[in-house]
Amino acid sequence: MRENSPTVEEYDVIILGAGINGCGTFRDLCAQGANCLLIEREDYCAGASAASSRLMHGGLKYLETGEFRLVRESLYERNMLLTTAAHLVLPLECLVPVRSHFGGVIGSMARFMRMKATLKDRGSLITKLGLALYDLYGRKLRRMPVHRMLSRRGIDREMPQLGPDIIAAGVYFEGQITHAERLGLELALDGEALNPSSRSVTHAEVMGCDDGVLRWRDHVGEHLARAKVIINAGGAWIDTVNHRLGIETRLMGGSRGSHLVINHPELFAELAGRMVYFGTADGRVNLIYPFADKILVGSTDIAQDDPDLAECSETEETYLREAVREIFPNLTIQHSHVVYRFCGVRPLPRADGAENIGLVTRDHSIARLNLPDSSAPVLCLIGGKWTTFRAFSEQATDEVLNLLGRSRRVSTAGMPIGGARDFPLSEAGRAALIQELAQRSGLPEQRIDALLARYGSRVQEYLDHLSGPETPLADCPEYSVEEIAHICRTERVQTVDDVLRRRTLISLRGMSSEEVRRAVSAILERIVRNDHKHPIANG
Repeated sequence: MRENSPTVEEYDVIILGAGINGCGTFRDLCAQGANCLLIEREDYCAGASAASSRLMHGGLKYLETGEFRLVRESLYERNMLLTTAAHLVLPLECLVPVRSHFGGVIGSMARFMRMKATLKDRGSLITKLGLALYDLYGRKLRRMPVHRMLSRRGIDREMPQLGPDIIAAGVYFEGQITHAERLGLELALDGEALNPSSRSVTHAEVMGCDDGVLRWRDHVGEHLARAKVIINAGGAWIDTVNHRLGIETRLMGGSRGSHLVINHPELFAELAGRMVYFGTADGRVNLIYPFADKILVGSTDIAQDDPDLAECSETEETYLREAVREIFPNLTIQHSHVVYRFCGVRPLPRADGAENIGLVTRDHSIARLNLPDSSAPVLCLIGGKWTTFRAFSEQATDEVLNLLGRSRRVSTAGMPIGGARDFPLSEAGRAALIQELAQRSGLPEQRIDALLARYGSRVQEYLDHLSGPETPLADCPEYSVEEIAHICRTERVQTVDDVLRRRTLISLRGMSSEEVRRAVSAILERIVRNDHKHPIANG
């Protein structure tokens, strides 16, 4: 250890990575009384967690590969999130178009028996059987209707622009998360509230590890920390994080998933609030659904060795635009319709030699390693998906508690997240709350409705600090200067991109103009000047 080194801080657990699995595990461990340090290189949910299809879903396609345990777990967690994160997770009606009655029967049977097969057609028989099984697995905590089938006549009534080769469609429900990054932030804030001895830090870098002591730095300087257990929740960067710890591994084999956000009023109207989950000519499954006032299209599935080099290419954009044309042949999606495109790298287990990375499991697992020159174990959280983060966090927490020789105090099943606490689940309850908050704050009910959709019950913290009328944000009037200031002051913001890309949907919706960026930057700088303790990072 170097002379004049900072004091070594002692923790029960250090978690490296504040993606959704890291944030979820942080909250669970804090609820059990464990003292935790959560360290993130960028921002809460800034990596793959910010680049998903933004669905809380059971994984209908996983039935084809026989991953029934994963589907059952996903549907249970999806149903739970409709209550525990009711301010951010909403029901989404979905439509599965089919082009034949018996297509895919042989291919599905082959996949079920773990044989290689490509499915380029999923007929009405396979679709109905799959949706029936989906209903069966999703019966626990059910809050949405069971599936139904549409004939072509029904399609012509409900979505007439679907291609003429579509002969029928299955209709079922999934969950949509309106703002994924906020859910991760709220989990971290909840964890700190559950155990004030724990803390989370972002825009921090792990420098190395000496004799079991972790070296890391942030805007303040260099720090030292030691823990009884280390959790590597680095996602696609798990091997990179292990290297910083002095452990050489080849655990990860990432897959790049790219998405487009498009502005197309005619298609938006045709969707009428529903998602279309459809197969394309190459055998892949894609999706398209309304997101805020735009449309989200996804996604590709391409092997990606280095997650730092991942970006949505022109080729992928073209592929996704043409995929939409396959299902809506009369609607052209041009490059000019694309207002934003993004990609993330799914943290899949390494599967050397896999011919189709799309068939690599999306299930979660934990690899246990040892920290060099230390008795501390390192638990690597591999795989998983947004929908199952709570179950995966529970699995990781139980393993940590076993290592610490402690018992679980409380289950996170049914535990509300952030703004879901005291959030009304009925339309009548929501209407009453909107009216009450509008009267108390003096803001219009329409504005209260928008704020409630963003922050849930946590909106009251903002309204309590609002001393007068709001000032619309320059070039983005659906946000206010006061709202952005409140975000910068209370939600661990360190960069302008933290605000534009993760605390709000400004960038994702293609509204991040230079004027908006300057306005947000000025607000953040003012907050920092007025509070010298407020952190800020470059970017």
